[in-house]
Amino acid sequence: MTKILKRLLITGAGGGLGKVARERLSYIADTIRVSDIVDLGEAAPHEEIVNCDLADYVAVNDLVAGCDGIVHFGGISVEDSFSRILKANIEGVYNLYEAARKNGSPRIFMASSNHVVGFHRQDERLDANAPLRPDGLYGVSKCFAENLASMYHDKFGVETALVRIGSSYPEATNRRFLATWLSYDDLISLIVYVFEAPKLGCPVIYGVSDNDTVWWDNSSVRYLGWRPTDNSAVFRDRVYADEPDPGPDDPVAIYQGGKFTQDPIIED
Repeated sequence: MTKILKRLLITGAGGGLGKVARERLSYIADTIRVSDIVDLGEAAPHEEIVNCDLADYVAVNDLVAGCDGIVHFGGISVEDSFSRILKANIEGVYNLYEAARKNGSPRIFMASSNHVVGFHRQDERLDANAPLRPDGLYGVSKCFAENLASMYHDKFGVETALVRIGSSYPEATNRRFLATWLSYDDLISLIVYVFEAPKLGCPVIYGVSDNDTVWWDNSSVRYLGWRPTDNSAVFRDRVYADEPDPGPDDPVAIYQGGKFTQDPIIED
């Protein structure tokens, strides 16, 4: 088959979703350039390995050079201290977009997060225009990334899929995940649709499978053709048996961000 891309960059390739993307996206590009600050092992024949700290402006420019697509999983993916989030998720994403602007404006799949809307209630149904209500410093950093990407699209034409990933794991393991679960198959298919689209723009996409419990509305991006096929309902009986009902007044049962709305500020 004809490859979609010449060279795809995967940042954060040593993390959970980065490893999945590295393993399963080899067929969409002639070359996969994988990057992280951790050891990525040996390069496969179709791979280039580049160790890079996203906070290093010059190194990130070199990292992006020659790539016509980027899957950005790099940075910190959990709540952390502000100083660490600042370097990895704020300075790092700025460096990435400046590098993209200077190197041919490759299309970007941006791993945003459901935690940009974590303080919305679970009885709300959110679309792409829902107000941002982050549930922690990590969520705030993803709000910054989404707004930065929007500006780079409007001002410089850099196309980005702003994918508010729910909970992407092999299985849904708790009650909240029944609404937020994104299977690996659905994640990979979404990435492919993002790079196949003749025109992308800068849409907000909720990264979630076709679950019975639904908080998010993706009708604004139906033009992409992506239709998730997996459903967390297959895990419901096990989850209900393993996890007690938190009760209606528990924040875990009230807010879309669940327990993340209760996380304390992590000091340096």
